[in-house]
Amino acid sequence: MPPVDELWFRLSLALGIGLLIGAERERRKGEGPARSAAGIRTFAVVALLGAVSIVLGGNLLHAVAAFGVALLAAIAYFRSLEQDPGLTTETALLLTLLLGGLAMREPGLAAGLAVAVAVLLAARTRLHHFVRSVLTENELNDALVIAAATLVVLPMIPDRYLGPFDAFNPRIIWIIVIMMLWIGAAGHIAQRVFGSRFGLPLAGLAAGFVSSAATISTMGERVARAPELLRPAVAGAVLSTVATIIHMAAVLAATSLPVLQALAIPLICAGAAAIAYGALFTLKSLSHELAEPAGTGRAFSFKTALMFAVMISVVLVATAALDAWFGKAGLIAATTVAGFVDAHSSSASAAALVAAGKLDAREAALPILLALTTNTVTKTAVALLSGNRRYAAQIIPGLMLTLLAAWLGWALT
Repeated sequence: MPPVDELWFRLSLALGIGLLIGAERERRKGEGPARSAAGIRTFAVVALLGAVSIVLGGNLLHAVAAFGVALLAAIAYFRSLEQDPGLTTETALLLTLLLGGLAMREPGLAAGLAVAVAVLLAARTRLHHFVRSVLTENELNDALVIAAATLVVLPMIPDRYLGPFDAFNPRIIWIIVIMMLWIGAAGHIAQRVFGSRFGLPLAGLAAGFVSSAATISTMGERVARAPELLRPAVAGAVLSTVATIIHMAAVLAATSLPVLQALAIPLICAGAAAIAYGALFTLKSLSHELAEPAGTGRAFSFKTALMFAVMISVVLVATAALDAWFGKAGLIAATTVAGFVDAHSSSASAAALVAAGKLDAREAALPILLALTTNTVTKTAVALLSGNRRYAAQIIPGLMLTLLAAWLGWALT
C-alpha cells in the first residue's frame, strides 16, 4: 500500500475521474421519468468504489465491485430501453469504475484515459456528423485499410534481412508502405478540411506525397486545358517538390537515422528553396478559383504504395548486387539510374544498406543526392511535355533552384 499522502492523492484522482466523466454525462442525462439513471454523483461514487475496492481487497474485491456495477447498469439499461437504446452511459459507468481502480496503481495512465473518454463522450454530435455526413464510404474503407496494415499486418512481418545478398528487411519495407498510406491520407484530409480555398496549390502539395512527377504532369495537363490556371497550377507543381523532400526525409527516418543526419542540411536547404518558390506562386494564385472542384475520392492509392515497395525491393537487391560485384562505383551507378524513376526508392535502398551495416552513412549520402538530381531531370522532361511553354518556363527554375540548394547544402557539410 502506498504512503498515506500518496494514497490520498490517488483517491482524489479517482474522485476527479468520476467527476470529469460524470459532468459530461450529467449534461445528457435528461429530465423527468425518461432521464438516465447515472449522473455526476453516480459516476463520482463509482470511481471511488473502484479505488477503495483495490485498497481494501485487491483484484478480487475489484472484480466483485465491477460485477455489481455491471449488473446495476444492465438493469438500468433494460428499464430505459424504449426511450434510449444506446449503451454509452452504462459502458462509461463500468469504465469509470475500472479507471478508479487503475488510478490506485497507474495514476498517470488513468488520468490520461479519463480525459480521452470525456473528450470522446463530449464529441458525440461532431463525431456522428463526421461519420454520417462528411466521411465517404471510400474514405471509411481507406481508414480500415490503414488500420489493418498498421495493427494487423505489421506485427506479423519478420524483422530481419532476407533475400539475395540479405538486401532488404520486410518490416522496414512495410513500414515505408504504411508511411505512404498515412501521408496520402493526411494530404487528403487537409484538402477536404480546407476545401478549395487554396485550390491547386494545396492539391499539388498533397498529391506530391504520392508522386511529384505525376503531380507536375497532372498540373501541366490542367494548364493545357485551361491556361488561366497557370499560376495556381505552377504553385501546386512546385509545392509537390516540397512533398518530395518531406517524403524523402520520412523514408530516411524510417530506414536509417544516420543517413538522415548526414543529409539534414541538404534536405533543409532544398526544402526551404522549394517552399519559398512555391509560396511565391501560392500567394499569386489565391485569387484564382478552381475550374473544377476538389474531389472526394480515395485518400490514398494502395496500389501505388505496393508498387513503391516492390520498386524499393528491386532497387535494394540491384544496388546490393552491384555493390558486391563492383564496390562503391556500382552502388552509385545503380542508385543514380534508379533516381530517374523514383528518388524515394533509391534513397530507401541506400539507407537500408546503411541500416544493414554494409555501407557508411556518409557514403550513402552522395548516391542519394545523385538520385535526386536524376529525378529532377525526369520532372523537367515531364514539365516540358505535359504543359505549355509558359508552364515549363516557370516550373523548371523552381526545380533547378531546389536542386542547387540541395548541392549547396551538401557543400556546406
